[in-house]
Amino acid sequence: MAIVADPAWPGVVEFRTLSGMAMGKRPAARQGSPLWVTTADLPTNAGHPFFERLNRVLEDAGFDAFVESLCAVFYAARMGRPSLRPGRDFRMLLIGYFEGLSSERGIAWRVADSLSLRSFLDLDLTEAAPDHSTLSRTRRRIDVETHEAVFTWVLERLSAAGLVRGKTVGIDATTLEANAAMRSIKRRDTGESHEAFIRRLAEASGVETPTRADLARFDRSRKNKKTSNKEWKSPQDPDAKIAKMKDGRTHLAHKAEHGVDMDTGAIVAVTVQDASDGDTATLPETLIMAAEQVEAVQPDGAGVEELVADKGYHSDATLVGLGEVGVRSHVSEPERGRRCWQDKRTGEKPPEKAAAQKALYGNRRRVRGRRGRRLQRRRGEVVERTFAHMYETGGLRRVWVRGHDNVRKRVLIQATARNIGLLLRSQNGVGTPESPAGAGCFGDLPPVIGPLIDRWGPLRRLWGFKWTPTALVGSIAYCQAA
Repeated sequence: MAIVADPAWPGVVEFRTLSGMAMGKRPAARQGSPLWVTTADLPTNAGHPFFERLNRVLEDAGFDAFVESLCAVFYAARMGRPSLRPGRDFRMLLIGYFEGLSSERGIAWRVADSLSLRSFLDLDLTEAAPDHSTLSRTRRRIDVETHEAVFTWVLERLSAAGLVRGKTVGIDATTLEANAAMRSIKRRDTGESHEAFIRRLAEASGVETPTRADLARFDRSRKNKKTSNKEWKSPQDPDAKIAKMKDGRTHLAHKAEHGVDMDTGAIVAVTVQDASDGDTATLPETLIMAAEQVEAVQPDGAGVEELVADKGYHSDATLVGLGEVGVRSHVSEPERGRRCWQDKRTGEKPPEKAAAQKALYGNRRRVRGRRGRRLQRRRGEVVERTFAHMYETGGLRRVWVRGHDNVRKRVLIQATARNIGLLLRSQNGVGTPESPAGAGCFGDLPPVIGPLIDRWGPLRRLWGFKWTPTALVGSIAYCQAA
């Protein structure tokens, strides 16, 4: 113990307890690195529990052998430059989802900075981490069909674990901000930029040598201004379309549409389409892909029998088409007023209107029923959750690649990673990178607690438990107090 006198306060003595630890100081001059370093002196890491479990699942299922046989056609048969092996490439994209990294540059930097991720990628101590340019070049080399095959392979693992039913599918879409700026758009007819177009209009209206501020003021005040995809395009990404985002802003964007198993929450289909296309126009492609995926992983099953969607997918043609292929619709109906099914001239009902009336009334009856209302509530929970996982916490709300093919590759692996997380959560009770690290010895409790929580409702009704502001009615303490 040391006695210290404070000169600012005469007569006041402070008692401090000194520990036995010496303070480290920065050396004045750092010595050069040694020429030879033994492996025992290198820093090591215990590894991340989540990525260790993920690696065990992939290795037990033969993931590396599968993707290597699948991607062999994209590499030289005998000799070639050193490359990024396919299993490591897809693992890096999985890291992008689990770590919430949107760009390939960010993924490469994170891998180079983390010993746990280096262990997940099976990188040697002396092996350099893959560069972002290598990751980008490998993605461009491997086609979309191969990424779809990897997505189907993981979906087969989910089907084997009982996580794919395929009977009822919910479909919804969202917009992804494209890797292109609105200020770079050009007119399709003249090829002039947006600034040159506004400058020409300003000069034609009498504004001489307008400045940037004058152009902005003129653009805000002019009437009938509308940026249409028929008149404007992005030279950097022609597939990107002008669209309004979820937060109300206008951006160049792509449209991602999901098909989700309503019973388990597994993603069974992902498509990327023009952001300017309506939901009724993009529904058939997503539904067909969902049916093909369900048939591929469950060849003996009945296939897709029901479709759940919001009011944006409601139309006569959609409902009639679903009825023709044998799919029962549960599509929310917007407020459109009373419909007239008879022809105004003849007073008769045409065959196409009769078919539309039958399909619409059948859909309305199913949606207003007890099961239809339950499916709509579950759609808002299950389908919207996939968007939150893939694009919000997964970090892909803005894409850094261009073209529908490249965007679809990233989105497919993002959905694959989300399905893997669902598989791990069903096996271990946790499915995020943060959960196993903090679980410790309680990592095996979630599978035990889940059934207890499910049985609490029937037990509460059987025993007459009731929460009150003072006690739990029906408990032992309440009975003794009574």
